[in-house]
Amino acid sequence: MSTDTIAPSRESRMRLPAEDTNTGGGNGGLPELQTGLIPQAAELLPFIPPILQRKASGLYLLTPLVLGLPGGAEGEADADAAPIPIIPLPIGVREELRLDVDGRYPQMAASGILRTGLTGRTHWVAKLSKVGTSWEGPIFYKQVISGPPFPYASVKITTSFALLPSLQYATAVFSAPGVPSVARRYKYSSPYFRSVEFEFDCAGGTTGVTAINTGAHPNRPATLPVENLTIEEVYRRAGFSVSKSGGDSVVPMTAAGADSKWSDMEMHDAMQTYWSRFANKAQWSMWTFFASLHESGTSLGGIMFDDIGPNHRQGTAIFEDAFIKNPPAGDPAPAAWAARMRFWTACHEMGHAFNLAHSWQKALGTPWVPLSNEPNARSFMNYPYNQPQPGGEHAFFSDFQFRFSDQELLFMRHAPERFVEMGAADWFDHHGLEQARVKEQSEFRLDLRVNRDTPLFEFMEPVVVELKLSNVSDQPQLIRERLLSDVDAMTIIVKRDGQPARTYEPYAHYCYRHVNKVLDAGAAEYDSLFVAASRGGWNIADPGYYTLQVALHLPEQDLVSNPLRIRVAPPKGGYDQEFLAQDFFSDGVGRVLNFDGSKVLEKENDVLQEVVVRLPESRAATHARVALAMTAGCECKVLAIPGKSSARQTTAGEAGAEVRVVRGDAKQAKELWAAALMAKPGLAAETLGHVDAKYYADRYSAWLGANGDNRDAAHVQEQLHETLAARDVLPRVLDEVADKQKEYESKATAKGRK
Repeated sequence: MSTDTIAPSRESRMRLPAEDTNTGGGNGGLPELQTGLIPQAAELLPFIPPILQRKASGLYLLTPLVLGLPGGAEGEADADAAPIPIIPLPIGVREELRLDVDGRYPQMAASGILRTGLTGRTHWVAKLSKVGTSWEGPIFYKQVISGPPFPYASVKITTSFALLPSLQYATAVFSAPGVPSVARRYKYSSPYFRSVEFEFDCAGGTTGVTAINTGAHPNRPATLPVENLTIEEVYRRAGFSVSKSGGDSVVPMTAAGADSKWSDMEMHDAMQTYWSRFANKAQWSMWTFFASLHESGTSLGGIMFDDIGPNHRQGTAIFEDAFIKNPPAGDPAPAAWAARMRFWTACHEMGHAFNLAHSWQKALGTPWVPLSNEPNARSFMNYPYNQPQPGGEHAFFSDFQFRFSDQELLFMRHAPERFVEMGAADWFDHHGLEQARVKEQSEFRLDLRVNRDTPLFEFMEPVVVELKLSNVSDQPQLIRERLLSDVDAMTIIVKRDGQPARTYEPYAHYCYRHVNKVLDAGAAEYDSLFVAASRGGWNIADPGYYTLQVALHLPEQDLVSNPLRIRVAPPKGGYDQEFLAQDFFSDGVGRVLNFDGSKVLEKENDVLQEVVVRLPESRAATHARVALAMTAGCECKVLAIPGKSSARQTTAGEAGAEVRVVRGDAKQAKELWAAALMAKPGLAAETLGHVDAKYYADRYSAWLGANGDNRDAAHVQEQLHETLAARDVLPRVLDEVADKQKEYESKATAKGRK
């Protein structure tokens, strides 16, 4: 596969002439119609009823012949110009043109896709200006994949006027210095650039906000039309033909027990169950599930899951009882504020499913063309509550038009479809952090490390590393809570020697409310990072040497960690280990390990159980036991959908689904926990890492305590204290462990007195 990308300078690549950019409301007023009319129709405006006044923008498909035209555009014959040859359309060639020059939020751009055979594909994007009765401009992006050369540097597009869509055409003339020009004629197909399908479901007890009245809250732009705005309409205005499967159905929670909170495991299982049912459906489809609350608390408003199911479906969950339901004190319309925030959260998370970054994170990595950050953008992809003071959230909504930014619209309408639909391809090689915004004298230092004497990992041992953020200044500093857990604020690179590097792409994106905390001078924050596998497969599997590096993106600077060199040893377990590795290094097993278990991925659980049985002394078995123990020890909510297939896509509620509780196996869970954490505590702390070893010990103790076994819970904390003390863990962490031990001992004593 060969890829050829051409982009203009950073200064000129996206800037469009102000007079050519219509960011108005598109309300049918005469000035907008005059700006956006097909050129040849302008003089007929008084005689054409408004309902018939057509736009030029939309999707066009190539007609059966490539036309030969005299120099320039159709209808502009130049006797002195050399004729453009007539070229028959080759068999198996399909071509599309997207013209974006009028209508709602025009980007003054055009793009095209030329498909040849089964794999050949050429994608181009041009920036346009109005010249006479045509639009023309340079082609600033080209990508050729297994297709014929595309040598053209500019395009000139003219549309024919027609009252009926079936009679509307666009002619594009492609040219470049020293290359014969070629003209192609396209037939109008749709006013939308792409198509997508949405499905909405609500867990019982929730309502799901998929539409709001834009005038319900008094804090809004004076120019904002008051209307009943739906999520579907938001994305139609972004350029998509949106269809919706059924109504906003409810998935009953009557069999789910009293716990309405969702864990990552439960939510991921629900997404897997839903998309597995509809595995044969087209890829341009998304499921949005409204639930009550995540187990992490009210600070999490939503999750967007990547690559759910065999066809890389996308799904998102909205937690409507999170912070997004709590208006500021004294808000004049609290109910309208909550509805607007829930609506914004749904559109925001669904925007991630189209591969849109946060407004302040567009420069991370190398996207389809270089993009600039938009920290103050009034876009669905910005956080209203993350705006600078004075003004903050109030200032955001006072200027928010319920739309995406121009950069985002250009991406959704014109970027290669695999970027929008499935996420960007691997982009990095050699060193992807060379242009990081690194301060010479930073207040912070970011360290990447492993908790072992040498960075050597067994074959099949999932790689977990530790991040340490230190305040190296002599003054307290403000940082965000959960900063080291926010992988969306990081660029994570994994490179095996001799191979192209991979960018870590998380399985899920979390929409947390940003709350600041103080990091004292000399203090540090720690967190773990499961880098072994991510969206797209396993990053670290084969034996060899790897280099890992992380850039943490703060508002004013980038913190780049040390490059960490690790080695994966060759297999030493004989045939069993190599045979098991074929199933172990699968996407499903990576997901089970990442989400700490699964109640629905039965095949993957069987693989982990086989690792425990056949390789009981391996470090991979420790990780497998933890995931299996988390699964066996919980009474988890699962989405149950009757039947195996459906003739058409329906919402989960319409398919008769309900949320049920699947019981755990306490005996099995205790055996797995004991083998994972208690049998060889030093090995567990080394392979899981100090952060995760403490996390899982706390989960095990809490589970024991909840089942009335506080004495054993205290013993787990006692052994954890001994293990971490021997490994020189910070005194404050040891104090936390000691306090938990005393708490469980106190509960056990109190129970014994009764």
